[in-house]
Amino acid sequence: MPPQLLLLLLLLCYHGFLIAAAGEHSSPVRLELVRHPAPSGGSRLEHVQELFRSDRLRQRMIHDRIQRGRHRRRACDVSPPSKNGSSVPAPAADSFKMPLKSGAYSGTGQYFVRFLLGTPAQRFLLVMDTGSDLTWVKCRLRPPGCRGGGNGTRDFRSDVSSSFKPIPCSSDMCKTSLPFSLTTCPTPASPCAYDYGYSDGSTAQGVFANEKATIILSNGRRAKLRGLVVGCTSTSAGSSFSAADGVLGLGYSDISFAGRATARFKGRFSYCLVDHLSPRNASSFLTFGPNAAALPSPPPRETALVLDLEPFYTVGVDGISVDGELLAIPRIVWDVGAGGGAILDSGTSLTVLAEPAYRAVASALSRRLEGIPRVSVDPFDYCYNWTAAGGQRKLPRMVVHLAGSAALEPPAKSYVIDVADGVKCLGIAMAPWPGVSTIGNILQQEHMWEFDLKNRRLRFRRSRCRRE
Repeated sequence: MPPQLLLLLLLLCYHGFLIAAAGEHSSPVRLELVRHPAPSGGSRLEHVQELFRSDRLRQRMIHDRIQRGRHRRRACDVSPPSKNGSSVPAPAADSFKMPLKSGAYSGTGQYFVRFLLGTPAQRFLLVMDTGSDLTWVKCRLRPPGCRGGGNGTRDFRSDVSSSFKPIPCSSDMCKTSLPFSLTTCPTPASPCAYDYGYSDGSTAQGVFANEKATIILSNGRRAKLRGLVVGCTSTSAGSSFSAADGVLGLGYSDISFAGRATARFKGRFSYCLVDHLSPRNASSFLTFGPNAAALPSPPPRETALVLDLEPFYTVGVDGISVDGELLAIPRIVWDVGAGGGAILDSGTSLTVLAEPAYRAVASALSRRLEGIPRVSVDPFDYCYNWTAAGGQRKLPRMVVHLAGSAALEPPAKSYVIDVADGVKCLGIAMAPWPGVSTIGNILQQEHMWEFDLKNRRLRFRRSRCRRE
């Protein structure tokens, strides 16, 4: 059935639902990032090749979305969302955490969190994505008198959740604030529908609703996070969702999970990404609110968060150096106003540099690896027979110099990556110019990152990302 027809049927089924505003709760939240069980078959090389292909598509979508602009979105002010126009009380606890794990063993380059949604709570595994603003789950819509859809055994049962409140298509929120919402509106009470497109070509179609999530506060108590905007996705397509039940949207937006949660938890969230090829039981946390691990002594490095390309998190870049040599990259490459800039994106695996930056970095790294036999590995430009190097060759040191003298010094394994036994490749991809560059999750790994939305600051430091 065509997605448009399915959406129309869902809208007609929901014509009797009315929106109800949710209340508010508070307390710090911690989400665990978890690794999905590995599928059978598939080599490391096949896995890395799929990352490259997915990242290329994702970069295309990021570029297109930035070019289109946020024509329907007002700026996110990181203040508590209103309840029918009234403010909501702040939570008693100051943080909460979610366990976080790599999805490498499921054949994806994503990181996953476990998420409890609805009343009573239903458990799901979601992709953590700082590059999108919609939180959604695969969903089984069953309003009275209608036959429900569904994508799998862990679909969200909206019919058994007492807190599931569809957002009407006639509401101002649907018309002006919700991403990728459709203009279809059979009746004023029909739910607001969406057709959401991702940078890697994946899509999700469904309806928007207000819901509650269950969170574990820093004091160990369970609480309800109310007033969330979630998507009930009846149809989805794309490799991004094969190993997960949906997406946790952490982009900069007043309707994203990050926007709603940070409004109640001190305006901050943080995460630490374990090595994507670490043991399956390795995990860390996605934390909302103050995180002692994010602010150790000595203080972390710090730079400004530029929040002009909503929902993306942009950082200023002063340059990139290799073995202490500052490369000749035109400054316009890092200028958001000139069509450039750099974003941090947990949903992109490899780091993707706009063409002038890519050519400078690839040339500098490859010069320092001269003498090691080259091998051809599609789709990478520079790959080496590391066995022939005898394991003694020192890898060049690359540093990304962020604005404010904040140097990101990733381990060499994050940009000269293992793609097969005895084979290493430069794990950096090229994006067209003009266009943004993306610091992907592999370059971010083994660092603690704190996004201080209230003060528009990004803090980071090296970390083993151990669970506490």
